[in-house]
Amino acid sequence: MTLLTHPLRTALAPLVAALVLAGCATAPAIDPAALPSAPAAFKEGDGRWTQALPTQVQADGAWWKTFSDPVLDGLVERALERNNSIQIAAARLAQSRALLQATDAQRAPQLGIGADATRQGGAITPAGGGAGKLLRAGANFSWELDLFGRLAQASQAASLDARSREALLRNARLVVQADVARSYLALRALDAERALVRETIGAYRDTLALTERRFEAGDIAELDVARVRTELAATESDALALDRRRAEIEHALAVLVGDAASDFRLDSGNWNTALPVIPAGVPSTVLTRRPDVDAARQSMLAAQARVGVAQAAWFPDIALTGSGGFASTELGDLFKWSARSWGVGALLSLPIFDGGRRDAGVRSANAELDAALAGYREQVLVAFKDVEDQLSALRLLAEQGEAQARAVTSASRATVLSDARYRNGLVSQLELLDARRSELRNRREALQVRSARYQATVGLVRALGGGWEPADDPALAGRDAGNGSAGG
Repeated sequence: MTLLTHPLRTALAPLVAALVLAGCATAPAIDPAALPSAPAAFKEGDGRWTQALPTQVQADGAWWKTFSDPVLDGLVERALERNNSIQIAAARLAQSRALLQATDAQRAPQLGIGADATRQGGAITPAGGGAGKLLRAGANFSWELDLFGRLAQASQAASLDARSREALLRNARLVVQADVARSYLALRALDAERALVRETIGAYRDTLALTERRFEAGDIAELDVARVRTELAATESDALALDRRRAEIEHALAVLVGDAASDFRLDSGNWNTALPVIPAGVPSTVLTRRPDVDAARQSMLAAQARVGVAQAAWFPDIALTGSGGFASTELGDLFKWSARSWGVGALLSLPIFDGGRRDAGVRSANAELDAALAGYREQVLVAFKDVEDQLSALRLLAEQGEAQARAVTSASRATVLSDARYRNGLVSQLELLDARRSELRNRREALQVRSARYQATVGLVRALGGGWEPADDPALAGRDAGNGSAGG
């Protein structure tokens, strides 16, 4: 075998080195130890949160139907169709899919046709300096050989970006569903509280009428009348504050369902919404259901693939080119067989010195991967925190509700006794007012605790990823948590 001459060896040395190092142009593996792991069980979990009755499993993902409220069902459906945040997320998903298509297109052969007419002069013309014209028509072909995987990894990164956008779209839907449910349930809780306050206002008005009669009869002082009027006015002020809060929530609902606040109205109604028990299951299922966790994982893997793209920038680009057509100085002769022309070629582009641009690109891609990995870990930790928050809230609110129910019973009994004693002149008016004030406060607190339980239930559904049905692939959690080598 003939040895290569020294100049030829020198010219091919960079290419040989690139071919030897081509295997390094892959994305670095992610250390599994750097990935978050799911705990064995929720700290706040107990028997109430681990078993799901068959009727509670929402196979279609319509978790809000477990509240058994047709009005809520209608609001959520309207929001899914018309909410602007969901439409923005859907548009961004469409954009990412278009970018994926454009990235994939770079891996395919490129074919085009064209025609041109030029007039030129000088020493390059056959006339020896005289001006002449040249007409050409034909097709051009080019194809970049992806020997080092740069285009493949760029396509993989774009595909992972698209999958991340899909997860963000699912997350946008889940957020809107939860916001609609929370707003609607808060509105119904305010309706119940407003009804209670207005009932108390009616009781205060009766007491004021009785007090005024006793004052006119000379049995009590004017101070007693002033006290009742003060309580009545203060309670009416509370009722107006509740009206204002209800209006704000109604306006927020209008935005969520895609309506103008001026055109949206939701009449007051009874708070008959069911309170479902949501099974939390095991922590690993959170990694399979939460779309924000999935989006963070896809973004991490996309950043991993882009490290490979940045590394592949050190290797040569090889492209095949071809052209075929006709060329002539006369239009009438352009498409004659004798005017045919063709050409084939190969283009090798090997970077030698760029002032550190490619090295900076690799370091930037590695930094992006580190940030994405940290973001994924953070998202997983936040997911587990959200579930624990809602589980602890539901447990403590259930106990608080029982204690508050006892307080309401005692306060109601105290009001009945104080009212009877006041009407018989056995106690002062202050005692009756204190009893009614205490009963109103405890009843309102009981309603607020009940409302908080509904809010925590919705929060738990959202923390679990919008459902509690068994995952389609039980091994997905382990695969998601351990897949750290998509590019290499």
